[in-house]
Amino acid sequence: MDADGRGADRQGSDKQGIDTDRQSTDRPGADSPGAEAQGPDSQSTDKQCTDRPGGCGPLRGALVTLRQATTGDVPALAAIRAQPQVYRWWRGGPDLTAAVTEELSVEDEYGFVIEHAGRTVGLVQWSAQDEPDYRHASIDIYLDAASHGRGLGADAVRTLARHLIVEHGHHRITIDPAADNTAAIRCYAKVGFKPVGIMRGYERGPDGTWHDGLLMDLLADELID
Repeated sequence: MDADGRGADRQGSDKQGIDTDRQSTDRPGADSPGAEAQGPDSQSTDKQCTDRPGGCGPLRGALVTLRQATTGDVPALAAIRAQPQVYRWWRGGPDLTAAVTEELSVEDEYGFVIEHAGRTVGLVQWSAQDEPDYRHASIDIYLDAASHGRGLGADAVRTLARHLIVEHGHHRITIDPAADNTAAIRCYAKVGFKPVGIMRGYERGPDGTWHDGLLMDLLADELID
């Protein structure tokens, strides 16, 4: 993954498969980022979504377009997940087609295919903690290794974060890369995410041992264009 955000409670998980992403995009501000109510256009936006109301699209960034993922995207996404630079962070077992299919069907997780120049280059997804006193969203992302270092991952994360703030009224977003995934951490920092703390022994790696994760979060007024 090029920017992986498998979260601690699966709400902000980070498995970032980003080996380095730069670039920013535009962001219309959120007038009341912490409000539970969504912005004036959020209702009409969500009505355009298909069978999963938490997703919608397309969402357009400066470099990428995000569109709602479907089962037809599984072959391309499984091929990306099989790349060593991505598999290192995301894993998924021997049958990646089955793994991606299952992940796209998880209730309350909403995946967007990342497109650049008419080609599928990865997936970014989000989930939310809807308990009113702890409400926030979490992002995960992986990117085709050939697209690392071109700003596409940062643009995808920024574009989705803006959507979550403006259209869904989230005031806080989390992401949790592996603590040693320095490229992903740099990428998220360019969007405005800040380190919160190390989660020790957070995730089991391909070698079977437990590795630390880094919890990062972004408040609505910290989003960097």
